[in-house]
Amino acid sequence: MTNDKFKKNKKKSAVVLLSGGLDSAVTLFYAKSKGFETYSLTFDYGQRHKKEIYLAEKLAKRAASYWQHVKIELPWKGSSLLDEKLKLPTNRKIGKGIPSTYVPARNIIFLSFAASYAESIKADAIFIGANIIDYSGYPDCREDFLKSMQQSIIKGTKRGVENKKVRIYTPLLKKNKQQIVKLAKRLEVPLELTWSCYKGGKKPCGVCDSCRLREQGFNSANVMDPTLC
Repeated sequence: MTNDKFKKNKKKSAVVLLSGGLDSAVTLFYAKSKGFETYSLTFDYGQRHKKEIYLAEKLAKRAASYWQHVKIELPWKGSSLLDEKLKLPTNRKIGKGIPSTYVPARNIIFLSFAASYAESIKADAIFIGANIIDYSGYPDCREDFLKSMQQSIIKGTKRGVENKKVRIYTPLLKKNKQQIVKLAKRLEVPLELTWSCYKGGKKPCGVCDSCRLREQGFNSANVMDPTLC
């Protein structure tokens, strides 16, 4: 796993995990800014609403990125993002414990799909918008996990054992939400096409973890959130 080392001597391609949220959108535009031809990968995994998926397609189009939409099923659920019988947490103390919105092994699943996709198209990299500073406490956003996934991809793929490694890039890993919003403005990310709220609807709920973290980021960056207009 690495953040900033990019080869300048050849055309590069990357699979970008694109949820339609703020962090993944910034990651996509960051990869484009570094000269990567991007292949955006979006999952319908049974989440509560499809708004992010709809916006992910629009973001990919705006970034002139290829877009791949994959539908998978997690019938065992195990998360309030998947099971509408479970209540979404609101106004909780963020960072204290792992919330019910954690989807079991989600980034392991997503990165495994991304590794398969990257290997099949001979992509050089996988970009993921994981973040360890302003996040809800998910274990699969941590640096040690991402480093272990990098090693698994190297050891478990044909390209890896042939020393044609697919690298995981995490450009937002140690940035706070304020820095991410400022980077979004610098990269001219169409923020009106991003959605962070765990609920669907016309306007963000404002009380889930994701809404509150987003609000803090926009406020501290002194930027108006277009989804609230």
